[in-house]
Amino acid sequence: MRRPLSFAAFVLVLAGCTSTPADDTPAGSSGSPGVSAGASPSASPADAAVQARFAQLEESFDARLGVFAVDTGSGRTVVHRGDERFGFASTYKALAAGALLERTGDAELDAVVTWTADEVVAHSPVTGQHTASGLPLRQVAEAAVTVSDNTAANVVLAHLGGPAGLEEDLRALGDDTTEVEHTEPDVNDITPGDPADTSTPRAMATTLQAYATGDVLAPAGRDQLVRWLQAGTTGGGQIRAGVPAGWVVGDKTGHAGVYGNQNDIGVVWPTGGRAPWVLAILTDRADVDATSDEALLARATEVVVDELS
Repeated sequence: MRRPLSFAAFVLVLAGCTSTPADDTPAGSSGSPGVSAGASPSASPADAAVQARFAQLEESFDARLGVFAVDTGSGRTVVHRGDERFGFASTYKALAAGALLERTGDAELDAVVTWTADEVVAHSPVTGQHTASGLPLRQVAEAAVTVSDNTAANVVLAHLGGPAGLEEDLRALGDDTTEVEHTEPDVNDITPGDPADTSTPRAMATTLQAYATGDVLAPAGRDQLVRWLQAGTTGGGQIRAGVPAGWVVGDKTGHAGVYGNQNDIGVVWPTGGRAPWVLAILTDRADVDATSDEALLARATEVVVDELS
């Protein structure tokens, strides 16, 4: 049974590309897919110091940085450009897997699904090897999350009713922000000012929290999603690189290949039995041909760790 999320704190994004959250700071990349906003004059000294650290990262990496992190135990948050839009790239695969686990029973998950050679797209390391035989739907979803297999993601989306089906699931959860328009690889063709295939750090983190640590999924489904996130192989230099040794991370990365887009959303389990944190870190740059840098996401994670610890 679905349980609605609380998105009441969301700032509505006009025209799909601009926002003015109270915690934003000026960016060095005004031509990137979202539009930057100024810092709140009422920010506390502690919050202002955090914003200054994020602003310094933006300047150092010549990038726009969006962060939303929440300690699910205390409810404390760390936010920077939390309501600005970024292309989400492959991070949506974690949400698609959550939606699949919510609406699909074990029998269907364990049934073999097939696809044709013509349906195999670039970066399909698992599904590309099983065109003739197919795989159980559960293994297809696992490939989409753990190795970011693109054909696997398309198969999952097909079972959800395409991008519109996933978006319908997100709307039912209360996520009115994330715009899912395309399958792979077109999901990566982000365009400044176009909300297609974009979301905000706040929306991505809140929806991931619902699936991975909330009660939207039955315990078995939630545990399955968490195992897939923890088995991810694509994010070693991002959130995982920014947390202390011994902490457990489950994440899903995204890299559009344009505008220096590089993202990571995930769940962090600090040592000492503390409640998990949920993070969404989204980045881009002004130039369509700009390259991304994983170190920006690792450094942003370090700021979050300092603040929530």
